[in-house]
Amino acid sequence: MPSIDPTTRDLWQVIAATDEIAPGIVETTLLLDTPIALTRDNAGNPVVWRRTDEEQGDEVDAEAILDRLPATTGYGYIWTSLGNPPADLFPIPEYAEADRKNMSCGSIGIHVSAPRAVENFLDMGHFPYVHTDILGAEPHTEVKEYDVEVSEERDEVLATRCRFIQPRAAKSATTAMEVEYVYRVPHPFCSVLYKSCPEDESRRDVIAIFLQPMTEERCRAHLLQSMIDSTSTITDLRRFQQTIFGQDKPILENQYPKRLPLDPRSETPIRADKSAIAYRRWLSQKGITYGVIPMAS
Repeated sequence: MPSIDPTTRDLWQVIAATDEIAPGIVETTLLLDTPIALTRDNAGNPVVWRRTDEEQGDEVDAEAILDRLPATTGYGYIWTSLGNPPADLFPIPEYAEADRKNMSCGSIGIHVSAPRAVENFLDMGHFPYVHTDILGAEPHTEVKEYDVEVSEERDEVLATRCRFIQPRAAKSATTAMEVEYVYRVPHPFCSVLYKSCPEDESRRDVIAIFLQPMTEERCRAHLLQSMIDSTSTITDLRRFQQTIFGQDKPILENQYPKRLPLDPRSETPIRADKSAIAYRRWLSQKGITYGVIPMAS
């Protein structure tokens, strides 16, 4: 089994959408090369443990499971840890706003490492070519200058003033618009995107990707939307986001190597890659080795 660096071991890791786990029924998954089982108790609280001989769909008495892993819920998902996680998950305050439509948008397996998938989420340069006539279109292919910082106080990567002309920025959009993005990476395997809201110019829609590192070269992407949209149904909003991710998946899975190289010289950077370069440097500074190719010492 690959070694797990201490930082990764002590993180909260996403493993399932809360409403997809039935009380008293076993769900099985893989986290950091470790077989995991989970269920919910009669009060709806998550119960997670290292899997032994349990099978998917088995009935189980949650109260009888004593050797448990840490577990919590947040943003519609169940999270666990193989180590000693912090008291709280990273904040997404918009999720608590009463008029938002919050929804999980599926959990999708991808044959790349979790850091590779985060980096793809940060990339705007592929919009016109992969998400043609939705998130981009020729001739508007330029990634304009934007700002990136690594905040020690908040312990996250932040990219601001990201702007791109998009034919259909959201399900509620009716015309093309220049969209402003803000990207946060508040967790080595999670990223949160804030983008212009077609329905209310003073607020932003929120889209997040939470990556479950199953092995060093495989992960599951758990998708979240928190939208200001009074006209679209939850089904329509989910379908829109799943369409976008369905276009990303084959591109992602064709990337090589599957793990993310942290040495900036290993892949030729361009101006559009500022956030990716900052993300790689941040992972290196945090001592992350799982799912990456560390810089040579």
